[in-house]
Amino acid sequence: MTPSLAMIRERLHDHAVLLHRQGKDDPLPAGGAPYPDDQRPRTGIGGDARRVGADVAKILDKHFASPAAAPRALVGAFDGVYVPVNDNEHVAAAALRAGRKRVRRTGRWLVRYGVDRREVAVGLALLGTDETASDKDIELIRTIGLLSAEFGALAVESLRHRGDAGIEALLWLAARTRGWGRVHAIEALCTVAVLPEVRDWLLRHACAGDDLDAVTAVAVATAAHLHAAIIDPDADDEVVDHAAALLRAMADGSGQGMSLADYPPARHVLAAHARRLARQKPTWARFAAAAVIADRIARLEPEQLGCTKKQRERLVERYEKILRQRRWQAVVPRRKAKSRGKAKPAPRRRTNRRTAR
Repeated sequence: MTPSLAMIRERLHDHAVLLHRQGKDDPLPAGGAPYPDDQRPRTGIGGDARRVGADVAKILDKHFASPAAAPRALVGAFDGVYVPVNDNEHVAAAALRAGRKRVRRTGRWLVRYGVDRREVAVGLALLGTDETASDKDIELIRTIGLLSAEFGALAVESLRHRGDAGIEALLWLAARTRGWGRVHAIEALCTVAVLPEVRDWLLRHACAGDDLDAVTAVAVATAAHLHAAIIDPDADDEVVDHAAALLRAMADGSGQGMSLADYPPARHVLAAHARRLARQKPTWARFAAAAVIADRIARLEPEQLGCTKKQRERLVERYEKILRQRRWQAVVPRRKAKSRGKAKPAPRRRTNRRTAR
């Protein structure tokens, strides 16, 4: 018997598991791309956005109308159909028209055994309509969510209504993804930041160190009460350093997301961070973050920070005064000398009025 194409091609779930094992707990490069089904033709979204998902719902209605139809009967059923990779009302309605147990069984099978992104996306969407998933379902969802470039949004939507187990899975997924998949996870965690473990994670780990930090920085700072964390005398260096990362992302956020201008406590948090920075041990990472923050706030209009021109200048001067200190200036030539393989430190340079990146 000649094996079918579906039987010999790699399952996307297995692809995610293999990459995760190879990288241990590191985020998958490029969100798991390239995918095993990259050679299959993709279908465009079409002209009417209101109809997106309607074709998928029609196929599901026909499938669920046949009591004897097994989940594997849907293999290849979505070829030539655009399958949304976000929560979709048409797909959700089709799931609600069918029996809950059958929907759950079909969703599990498609996510676990699907070899085509369209099939897996439909399976995730079906699981997302059921709020009574088992621990095995949650593990299945978070694993396929590692392929975040394609399934991040649907995986997050499937996990966010699962109670404590779902929140734990969201934290796990957020720590192991990058790009827009991570953005979706961070946004979901912001909605439950009242939970101590979620707030603590957001205050320490929300920034991944890329341009997309600017998309979520204001939401994280607001939901996790950054203004309270930065003035807490018990706040450790990890919290203070991550506060700098959030401030830097907000300072760089113009055009990518909300910025310092959209964060009402910005002036007070900046002042508190400058005070904490002055008591920290100088490092190049701290110097660089503070330099960027000072440069960006010097360029903002005072009203964008909710302060007067003199107050803005005082904020900039606080940062520059720290960075001009000998112990802080010393970390710059030491890093440069090390990176160039030189034993002799480079000459010190004074920081400009507007500290550059």
